[in-house]
Amino acid sequence: MIEGRPRIGPKAAEDETPLPPRGSGQRGLAMRAVVPNAITAAALCSGLTGIRFGISGMWAEAVLAIILAGVLDGIDGRIARLLKAQSRFGAELDSLADSLSFGTAPALILFLWSLSDMTRLGWFAALAFAVCGALRLARFNAQIDVTDQPHKSAGFLTGVPAPVGAGLAMLPIYLWMATGEPIFRDPRLVAPWTALMAFLMISNIATLSWTLMRPRRAVRLGVIAVVGMIFAALLLEPWWTLAAICIGYLALIPYAWARYARVRRQRAAVPVSAHLGADAGPH
Repeated sequence: MIEGRPRIGPKAAEDETPLPPRGSGQRGLAMRAVVPNAITAAALCSGLTGIRFGISGMWAEAVLAIILAGVLDGIDGRIARLLKAQSRFGAELDSLADSLSFGTAPALILFLWSLSDMTRLGWFAALAFAVCGALRLARFNAQIDVTDQPHKSAGFLTGVPAPVGAGLAMLPIYLWMATGEPIFRDPRLVAPWTALMAFLMISNIATLSWTLMRPRRAVRLGVIAVVGMIFAALLLEPWWTLAAICIGYLALIPYAWARYARVRRQRAAVPVSAHLGADAGPH
């Protein structure tokens, strides 16, 4: 953190620029800051309760607890911005909640569900996911005050966000719940998948952010209809729908990489063009 520029939160999303907090010099929390921080605490409790469900073998409930934590994590920062209730306390609490709910909790659930059959290697895969989740959040916190962020300035994220990574890591559980096939619970499949998702979280791969998803006016009604249908599908066939969402997101990663590569080429060409234009001008 740069001196004189305190980190604030809870963050709404990794692609949002935080606003300066009001009354940052006052001690304690303002009353309006209680609501977003209470939501963050609820997300933390939801993630930890997912571990409790996993210990009891209640796999569907464990997955839903992590998903609920993700939903709460997505709204706490937005409510904080709406109420102008950002605070450094909220930022610290948000980071702690994210690390536990989207790093530690999914890792333990996957270990209890499948990876425990491999003992050492399974534990290392779960450990890698938990550690990479913490490292990703630490990298995000360390870069809040960094002005030179090529991915963020172009509207992209660096790597897969922690809540998304948690959802992707549990794809084998979705498929197992949907089909009942034991192959999806095989630790020889789950361990490398968990390790791959851990790598994607701390990678430098450009991924899509919400700021890039701005549909044109002509298709906005269609987008609303599609979102409504996805919500209905989650109610009727939750596991197949969750699996389809994960596969769709993974399919967009190469598209995001190619789109960011094009942005980089355009940025690299701008200084050259400007320099040539300056040389061609009158002396």
